[in-house]
Amino acid sequence: MSKDRTIVVTGATGRQGGVTARRLLADGRPVRALVRDAAAPAARELEKAGAELVVGDFDEPSGLAAALSGADALFAVPPIAFGPGGTDTEREFARGRALTDAAAEAGVGQVVFTGIASVPGRPGGGDGKRRIEEYLHERIPTVTVLRPVRFMSNFLEATVPGLDGVAGGVHRHIFPPDEPVQLIAVEDIAEFAALAFDQPDRFAGRTLELAGDAPTPLDTVAAITAATGIPLRYEQFTRAEAAALAPDIGRVHDAWAAGRRWHADIEALRVIHPGLRTFADWLTESGAALLRERAR
Repeated sequence: MSKDRTIVVTGATGRQGGVTARRLLADGRPVRALVRDAAAPAARELEKAGAELVVGDFDEPSGLAAALSGADALFAVPPIAFGPGGTDTEREFARGRALTDAAAEAGVGQVVFTGIASVPGRPGGGDGKRRIEEYLHERIPTVTVLRPVRFMSNFLEATVPGLDGVAGGVHRHIFPPDEPVQLIAVEDIAEFAALAFDQPDRFAGRTLELAGDAPTPLDTVAAITAATGIPLRYEQFTRAEAAALAPDIGRVHDAWAAGRRWHADIEALRVIHPGLRTFADWLTESGAALLRERAR
């Protein structure tokens, strides 16, 4: 793909969108960042880095047309939606459909969509994302789907109050302490996206389950302690505790206990992207410093 073609990045002030926008800018590509608030600090930082800011909202599809007008490609972060019972699948799909329709009508020829890793019986991590993937394939000529597992950066902050992050010298999650859990650095999601934009024919129609390492929870807290000097221990939530956090987390706890696990082929991914980060790499590169900073 010619490097003068414009790529729209959604979720540009979030983790996946933000790191991907910066990766594409570093590669000399024109980036148009879709944001909800152009005055937000993260948006202003992207603008300083060279991104063009456009304001848009998945729940107001009429505004998406202007954001995508004249663009050649799109990096689409899943338009997550939540309701009282957890993930709102219909609203999630409606958002994805609106973005897909706007891209198709604008003549966008390539989309790299990043969703959630599969487990047996749940391709794409859930019905909403699976339906968005299918709709993209129907409407866009060249589609690549990335399905990342749990982010290494989840150790930096709680993804749900009480889950992930580090609090009081404890990291809590649903996983058994001595069983491997696949992880991915968000920077590597950006690397796979950049590869797909560089080589659209090679990655057209492909779905990549993404992970870079698979340490146990006990391994991760030991590695964090060694890298930061901050004592850390792991606690596993019971089923009742997981369900009390959110219904979706209770369901994930059940799926994990039943043996339905992420299954990215890390060695095959490393052939595609030799610089794929391990958890130790992530700690050395940025994680340990950020964890120490948050512990102050």
